[in-house]
Amino acid sequence: MRHLLAFSVKLFSTFIVLGFILGLIYNFGFAEVLLITAVLSMLGYVVGDLFILPKTNNMTASAADLGLAFLVIWFMGSNLAFIDNLFSVTLLGAIGITVFEALYHPFVRDTNPVETGYQQRQRLRHDFLTELSEELRPVKPDVRSPKDHE
Repeated sequence: MRHLLAFSVKLFSTFIVLGFILGLIYNFGFAEVLLITAVLSMLGYVVGDLFILPKTNNMTASAADLGLAFLVIWFMGSNLAFIDNLFSVTLLGAIGITVFEALYHPFVRDTNPVETGYQQRQRLRHDFLTELSEELRPVKPDVRSPKDHE
């Protein structure tokens, strides 16, 4: 159930981002945007969110999503639509998807109850930090104090 919720959010949000960038700005058709969204969402969820994100951090997974989005939009855009400046379309679409993914990854981590290796290392790193306080240091008598010399 958690995968269905996470994938649904990704699919809907990716469609909104690509629909605005590809559909409204660059006049891609509805079917083309929908097909690119479906392929990008499936590949991105499996590769980025289920494989890369649990093993790394948000920045690495977002960078992988940038590359994946660029490749998918470039390949599918060149085969589905006839557009002159495909590089700028692809780059703008990939950047839009990456910004969304950077905000989406914390949601995926919160919906995933299984603690991964990266998350365990982060938790353990914070669990074993010690508190520095006066109680942890030995008390040395001050030679200037009148109590010690009486």
